[in-house]
Amino acid sequence: MSSRSGASPAPRSDTKPLWRTGGASVVGFVALLYLVEAVDQLGGHGLDRNGIRPLQSDGLWGVLFAPLLHANWAHLLANTGPALVLGFLMTLAGQTRFLLATAIVWLVGGLGTWLIGNVGSACGPTDHIGASGLIFGWLAFLVVFGWFTRRIWQILVGLVVLVLYGGILWGAVPVLNVCGGVSWQGHLCGAIAGVLAAYLLSGPERNARARRRGVSA
Repeated sequence: MSSRSGASPAPRSDTKPLWRTGGASVVGFVALLYLVEAVDQLGGHGLDRNGIRPLQSDGLWGVLFAPLLHANWAHLLANTGPALVLGFLMTLAGQTRFLLATAIVWLVGGLGTWLIGNVGSACGPTDHIGASGLIFGWLAFLVVFGWFTRRIWQILVGLVVLVLYGGILWGAVPVLNVCGGVSWQGHLCGAIAGVLAAYLLSGPERNARARRRGVSA
């Protein structure tokens, strides 16, 4: 026989910690990259033809597919570490902001690459693939987001990211008259899109700060 208390049990929260949800999201995304590369390898690298081909109408589909494609395992491995670290730090700004920022960088950065992807190329039409444009967008977002929100911990995150990964921003510096190699165009467009995403998604904090200034005035 059991006895019952008059007090109701405290409700259980099924909400997962932000870091756990974010970590699972980023690991899942990177796992998808490995799955796509495995399929590409088995198919004789046929998927790589679906990258961003600048100023070609059918090359616009690459805006959607390019971040999922890589030239080989070495290319994917080089992007894995930064994708895991920067992607996870992105999720700490909130899952919704992470998804929106990723969408902005993915689409705006991809469209920018489609527009200028042949600039500086010495070997004709180019085909841009890889998650590095997305990674540069995440990096730029993290570096500037704290300055837009004026939140100390986000500023600190930006400074740490700048110290640890700021050196790779050299990959966004234009290099002319080269054939193939690193897509500085994709890196540059991704970084610009990351700054744009940080500005747009920091709107609530910027508006609240403007209202406080108006009240204090």
